[in-house]
Amino acid sequence: MTDTVTNRTDVEISKKLNVLIALSLRELTDDKDFSMKGNRKGAGDLVRYLASMGLDAKDIAPIVGSPLTSVRTLLTPTRRK
Repeated sequence: MTDTVTNRTDVEISKKLNVLIALSLRELTDDKDFSMKGNRKGAGDLVRYLASMGLDAKDIAPIVGSPLTSVRTLLTPTRRK
């Protein structure tokens, strides 16, 4: 059981590190476009990008500096239409 918990924790930490690496690389290459479709602007693009990298809303909120409820709203399917 301890191995399962350790593996799950390792996977979560790995996801977060991958996102930080991706954001750092985007910053270094001056790639500021996080949009998936090319027509969206604002924090929503970054929120969706971070979510696509496997982060939960509770982890994304402090990164983008938005309240958790706002991040969850941005990630709801009806909001993304």
